[in-house]
Amino acid sequence: MSTVALSGIAKSYANFVALNGVDLTVPEGEFLTLLGASGSGKTTLLNVVAGMISPDRGIVSIGGRDVTHVPPRQRGLGMVFQSYALVPHMSVFDNIAFPLRIRRMASAEVKSRVEKILDIVQLGHIAHRKPRELSGGQQQRVAIARCLVYQPPVILMDEPLGALDKKLREQLQQEIRRIHKEMGITILYVTHDQEEALYLSDRICLMNAGEIEQLGTPQELYFKPANAFVADFIGESNLLACDIVAPGRVRLDASGQDIRIAQDTSGTANRLMIRPDKIAVLADGESRANEICGQIEEIAFVGETMRLTVRSGSQAFTVKAPTSRSADRKLGSTARIGWEPQDALLLEAKS
Repeated sequence: MSTVALSGIAKSYANFVALNGVDLTVPEGEFLTLLGASGSGKTTLLNVVAGMISPDRGIVSIGGRDVTHVPPRQRGLGMVFQSYALVPHMSVFDNIAFPLRIRRMASAEVKSRVEKILDIVQLGHIAHRKPRELSGGQQQRVAIARCLVYQPPVILMDEPLGALDKKLREQLQQEIRRIHKEMGITILYVTHDQEEALYLSDRICLMNAGEIEQLGTPQELYFKPANAFVADFIGESNLLACDIVAPGRVRLDASGQDIRIAQDTSGTANRLMIRPDKIAVLADGESRANEICGQIEEIAFVGETMRLTVRSGSQAFTVKAPTSRSADRKLGSTARIGWEPQDALLLEAKS
C-alpha cells in the first residue's frame, strides 16, 4: 500500500504560520499536485511528507504506517527536485544504478532494472553518456529514472521542471504523465504553474496561506471553483462585484446592470465569475440573455483566438474570441458582448 495520509499537520516559524492544520489523503496510484503561490505552504507540506521538516503537530502516515518521527532515509520515498543532482563522472547507466548498488542489489538485478527503466524513459540509446553530454530535458529524465528504478511506494516531486524552457517543460510533462499511467505509482507533485497542474493531475490541492482552498479534479477546480480565490488562481476569469437582487438575478456594482444567472441566489455570495471564453462578441442579429455594450481598449492576437478587453463604464471585461470572427475588430470601436445565464457562477469573495 502506498496511500499517504496527513492529519492535522501544523507548522509555524516564529509568527509565520506555514501550515494550519492540514488534512489530506492521497490514495494509492494517484497523481496529486500541490498547487499554490510562493508562501502558500505547498513545499512545506511536501517536506513534511518527506521527513525533511517535522510538524509542530499532526500525523503523517504512509501505507498505513505512522512515519511522523521516522527519518527521511527510512521512509523509502523517491524524490525528484528541480536540480538534477547527477554524479558528473558517472554515465547515465551508472547514475540510475547508483541507488540500487548502495542497497547492495545483485549485479544481474541491477542491470535488468536499469535497462527496463531506461526503456521507459526512452534513454537506452545514450546510457553510456555522461551528464555533461545531455540536454536539460535528458538530465531531468535521468533524475526521474534514478528515482523510479528502486520502485519506491511514493514519489515526491518538487517543481522538477521549473528550470526548463517552455517547450522542454511541455515535453517532460508528457513523459511524466506517460510514466505515471504506465507504472501506476503514487505521485505527490509541487508546482506554482496552474497549466502544469491541470495537465498532469488526477486531483489538485490548491493551497493558500497554509490551508487548502479546494481539493478536487482539474475539471472541478476550473468549472466549479469553491470561491473567488480559486476562480482567480485557476485559469482566467472575469470576477465582478455584485449584489443579489432577486431569485436568479444579480446587480453589478460597477454598472448597476442586472444580470441573469442560472444559479441559486439564496446565499451571501458577492462575486460573479465569467470565463473569458464564455463571453461572445456578438455580430448583428446575434443575441444572448445577458448583453453589455462597451469599447474595445485592448486587442491581443494569440493564434486561434483574440484576447479583447472591452470596457463598459468602470467595468472591464476580458473576452477570448475566435480569430476568424474577431480579426476585423479595431481599437476604440464599440462591441456588444454577451453570455448565457448558465455561463456565469456566483461565488464567495475571499479576503
